[in-house]
Amino acid sequence: MKFGEILRSLLDDNGITQKQLANDLNIAATTIGNYVRCLREPDFEILKLLAAYFNVTTDYLLDFQSGIEKDHSEEELLRLYRILPTDKKEMLLEQGKLLVRLQLKNDVHSSK
Repeated sequence: MKFGEILRSLLDDNGITQKQLANDLNIAATTIGNYVRCLREPDFEILKLLAAYFNVTTDYLLDFQSGIEKDHSEEELLRLYRILPTDKKEMLLEQGKLLVRLQLKNDVHSSK
């Protein structure tokens, strides 16, 4: 996925406009627009600002996948968790625990 697509997704997921992001980071709105349209890419300093702003890693923004982690599922789950209100975070954690218990139960049954 291209940087601009990832940025657009972050804006949409967080309900933030390009103009609001530009104001919050003290960057020209046209610059943000160019990022979203994949006409430009940020320098390292802006990339770090964006990562901090959205509480994601620069690897996530760049869609970089190291040899250890083949996809960004874990990071995506963490990002989604961070934008949820507290009550929804608790619900997500309980659902995760339920899925782990079900998987353990399936593992036990399949090993018999």
